[in-house]
Amino acid sequence: MTNIALIGYGKMGQAVRRFAEAKGHTIAAVVDPVAGGDCHPEITAEILSGAEVCIDFTSPKTAVANIQQLAALGKNMVIGTTGWYNQIDKVKRIVEQHKVGLIWSGNYSIGVNVLFRIVGSAARMLNNFPDYDVLGHEFHHRGKADSPSGTAVMLAKILLDNLDRKDRLVTDKLDRKIEPEEFQFSSTRGGAIPGMHLVMFDSPADTIEIRHTARGREGFAAGAVMAAEFIRGKKGFYSIDDLMDEVLGPPNSTSRA
Repeated sequence: MTNIALIGYGKMGQAVRRFAEAKGHTIAAVVDPVAGGDCHPEITAEILSGAEVCIDFTSPKTAVANIQQLAALGKNMVIGTTGWYNQIDKVKRIVEQHKVGLIWSGNYSIGVNVLFRIVGSAARMLNNFPDYDVLGHEFHHRGKADSPSGTAVMLAKILLDNLDRKDRLVTDKLDRKIEPEEFQFSSTRGGAIPGMHLVMFDSPADTIEIRHTARGREGFAAGAVMAAEFIRGKKGFYSIDDLMDEVLGPPNSTSRA
């Protein structure tokens, strides 16, 4: 069993706690500056002394600073926060400097990570059929802080890696004709939707749709706890692909989500 510290105690942090404790793991500490209750307001060595792995579901504004603090304390970590990927090279250097283990993903749902492999396989096949254009859309609840979602960004990278005729992603509103080498992955925010991601391959003859719909946060929590089990005792920078490779074996492509 793993001693886990939760960094961030919003809805995802609470879901992770429920799942982790149900699986027999120990929650060694909870850090959140505003949640109250048994939460500590900030990361310190004393508070995290009993933690083997820290799971971060906070915000894009604080994620990299949290990674820096946790790495300096020698803590392995699972990063579920999205929206910080423009600093990924900096984070890799932090992990290497402090010789800790870190695993990240834009989405820890096991179903979504199977979706990544299905989309990659479909794109590789349809790369040979230029009549099929590609597009994507995602829906999330009104409280989600970033757009496009981390999952949409990961899906877009898979499509770019596997479709020779596409080399540019568009996520903004288009007030012009889309160019042949572009594809659009659009977003909608509203309501209480946990998350829905759709990839569509469309031709004059027919349409192929690949869709994942989350029913709640439990699937994300389960994947985050599995990631904590995976990263415990490891050193280095990992993605969810590495965990999936361990379970399923590598995909039939060198491209990574």
